[in-house]
Amino acid sequence: MNPLSPAFIDQLRFNEAGLIPAVAQDWLDGAVLMVAWMNRESIQHTLNSGEVHYWSRSRAELWHKGATSGHIQKVRDIRYDCDADVLLLSIEQAGDVACHTGARSCFFEDQDIRSAGGAGALPPPADACTELYRVIDGRRLAPEQGSYTNKLLEGGDNRILKKIGEESAEFVMACKDNIAEEIAGEAADLVFHLQVALAHHGVSWRQVQEVLAARRGAPRRG
Repeated sequence: MNPLSPAFIDQLRFNEAGLIPAVAQDWLDGAVLMVAWMNRESIQHTLNSGEVHYWSRSRAELWHKGATSGHIQKVRDIRYDCDADVLLLSIEQAGDVACHTGARSCFFEDQDIRSAGGAGALPPPADACTELYRVIDGRRLAPEQGSYTNKLLEGGDNRILKKIGEESAEFVMACKDNIAEEIAGEAADLVFHLQVALAHHGVSWRQVQEVLAARRGAPRRG
């Protein structure tokens, strides 16, 4: 987490009850996991511990998220908006469960009738690459007739890796031509086929994101 001085709390605009809404966002894929309230005390506890503390309006007490369930939220970054009346918490969610129903995110409803949530709830919207991997892995689990993705998966490594080789060469040539639109298009093709290979081998896109994140600030290679 970026070092924050407690003085930043003085910049915030709390409501008449001394509260400010806080949006918790996954630190890797940007998915919104939950919204809760914080006050000066909970923010100070969050800064001191590195784990998110909210303020429970129903119980009128400090709420250490995950203290009972084990689903704690480790703070990666804290920002406030242009009006200083909303917080954005970039967090690492233990257990990948933020909702009290057992769902990854509290934002799983998109139907006219409410559901019970839980582990099988609709996942929250995320970045484009994460969404793409969900579609690809969905094709793996539930094949669709005529799907190009399923043709690749059915062909196994021989077909998938051949396409990665072809797409890599096309990406290199696009870079040589130095045309931004073509470079972007070929890069997108390459990412897609890389994700098909990942799904085929049971490696999630999140695992790749975690490796990339772990390399931030790592010693430079010689």
